Amino acid sequence: MLYPRLFEPFSVRGLTVRNRIAMAPMSTALGRPDGSVTPAQIAYLRERAAGGVGWVIVEFTSVDRRHGLAEACQLTLETDANVAGHAELVRAVHAEGAATCLQLQMAGRHIEHGPFDGDLPVAPSEVRDREGVLVARAMTDREVLDAIDAFRMAARRAVRAGYAAIELHGAHGYLPMAFLSPRQNRRTDRWGGSDAARLAFPIALIEAVRAEIGPRRPLLYRISCAEYAPGGLTLEDTERIAPRLVAAGVDVLDVSSGSLDGGFHQIVDPMSSPPGWRFEAARRIRRAVGVPVIVVGPVRWPADGEAALARGDCDLIALGRPLLADAAWARKAAAGEVASIRPCTNCNWCMDRTRRHLSVGCAENPSTGNELEPPPAPSTGRGATAVVVGAGPAGLHAALELEAAGFETHLLEARSRLGGGLIASTAPPLKDKLGWYLDYLESCIARSTVQVHLATRADAAAVLQRRPTLVVIAAGASTSVVPIGRFDSDRVVDAYETLMTPLPVAAVAGRHMVVYGGGETGCETAELLAANGARVTLVSRSPATKLARGAEVGYRKALRQRLAANPAVTVVERTRIDAVEQARVRLVDDAGAIREVNADRVYVAQGRRTDTSLVDALRAAGVPAIAVGDARRIARIGDAVHDAHSAVRTLISELTQGTPEEHRR
Repeated sequence: MLYPRLFEPFSVRGLTVRNRIAMAPMSTALGRPDGSVTPAQIAYLRERAAGGVGWVIVEFTSVDRRHGLAEACQLTLETDANVAGHAELVRAVHAEGAATCLQLQMAGRHIEHGPFDGDLPVAPSEVRDREGVLVARAMTDREVLDAIDAFRMAARRAVRAGYAAIELHGAHGYLPMAFLSPRQNRRTDRWGGSDAARLAFPIALIEAVRAEIGPRRPLLYRISCAEYAPGGLTLEDTERIAPRLVAAGVDVLDVSSGSLDGGFHQIVDPMSSPPGWRFEAARRIRRAVGVPVIVVGPVRWPADGEAALARGDCDLIALGRPLLADAAWARKAAAGEVASIRPCTNCNWCMDRTRRHLSVGCAENPSTGNELEPPPAPSTGRGATAVVVGAGPAGLHAALELEAAGFETHLLEARSRLGGGLIASTAPPLKDKLGWYLDYLESCIARSTVQVHLATRADAAAVLQRRPTLVVIAAGASTSVVPIGRFDSDRVVDAYETLMTPLPVAAVAGRHMVVYGGGETGCETAELLAANGARVTLVSRSPATKLARGAEVGYRKALRQRLAANPAVTVVERTRIDAVEQARVRLVDDAGAIREVNADRVYVAQGRRTDTSLVDALRAAGVPAIAVGDARRIARIGDAVHDAHSAVRTLISELTQGTPEEHRR
């Protein structure tokens, strides 16, 4: 066993969990509008339990929808009607050998759906926006007591459903945390005004739920180690408060961080976050309370979890997004098959889905949230040939799916290595995690029967020569026309192509570079050049507030902060480049003012264009073909992978409706 601590059983209050890996409670939006459990949700959780985790902590479940829900399809357990669905969920998870825990929650001011009676959201104290408009009202004493009773009754129903443990969601700014926070709770009654009074509500919840679930079920409490907001709870506060929660009846503390109205990137880590950054906070809280602690690190690799357990940082490791990327993370780790783990890269494509009120999904794993949809049978493509053009993330994924479906699969790539756009994506500072995904795809291709043809430019004739049954075009996008009136081509280069090749430090250090384009590629190119010793002027036609506006929200915030703090980068907003003549770059701002700057080189990051000409040519020749990824639309890696997944399913569906002779023609 490579990771003995990670796979050591864990016991609390008579419940024994098979290992130290807990599935973190992540919302899925797979529930019904009435808050009941669906077959899709059960299949999703069963898959993670079968994948080897020890403890499945089921996503936040509302105890009272009258004051609104955190998402439109949030689970609820406010009535007996939903108990049967939860009982079926429990049976499915227990059948796979994992323990269950249900997280109970009340959103407070942080609602996305409702309130259903037309009232304002509720909070410990009233909340006003920047314009002074009331956006949440203070709860009455009666409403506080009703909330405590709602938690108690939901816990009773959870016991009837068979859950092995209960967790109270006291983190992220939801109602229990709001009562604890001195910046959110300004009451002067028995529920606020002092440390002891602010503790009254969470302690009352703990005592009520403990009395309901009895002495044989563990009670967990999820807590933010700090709010990371001015006037909010600090780690020192939490060290002082946490023992009071334990004394009231908590058996295990589940340590997270942040508040929804403070910094979302402290709750859901962007790609730039270092691994395990919460470990120190968890260790301090564990030392203060003397009871077991779960921590969501973040942990992406088994060795990191093993090390945290060995140091005494925690007693269990919570995995959230890694289990979206690979449901079998724990099973593969136990078998020592770490290279086969599909890695979570913190790209937060999953969180973009949450913000758009879509069901759970993963950029790299289209099966997540779709566990009821079986893959094509391995015999589907027997005797047929598939050609994939382009070895970026979409092309690699398509090739692997087609090979798994039994096709003789050929992968054609114009460059001399696999990766496509992933190569450019891994180049900027703090984006090395995307290299994990590229490594994973390369290892999958190496283990497969996919026939790879590098340095092969694919036109229609070259593709048709292989007599394909179907074709997936994932060749990426082409460079847009340089939007500069006059320029010296020796000094103007494509920023994207710069990210695609190793940057020679000697050619950059000490020089002045201009980057033209304030999108994600331009901002990342500027940061990369500065990291290699260049002085950079970043020219954007848009306001500086819109820099990298297409990037993931948490990553974009961190990227903009780094650029603003970087003394080697100067941002020039609302400006275009009119001409590049030798070392002089002529700039014209929105007001028509002209100025010149000297530059050794100009990197143009003004977008890329889709190209469907090859698809059109193949279709004209009678070959089923679909463009995916950037060949169809310029989007994120997750969009490209899901494009490829859908295209393969579509082409296979069309194929299987014909005759075998037609398949091979």
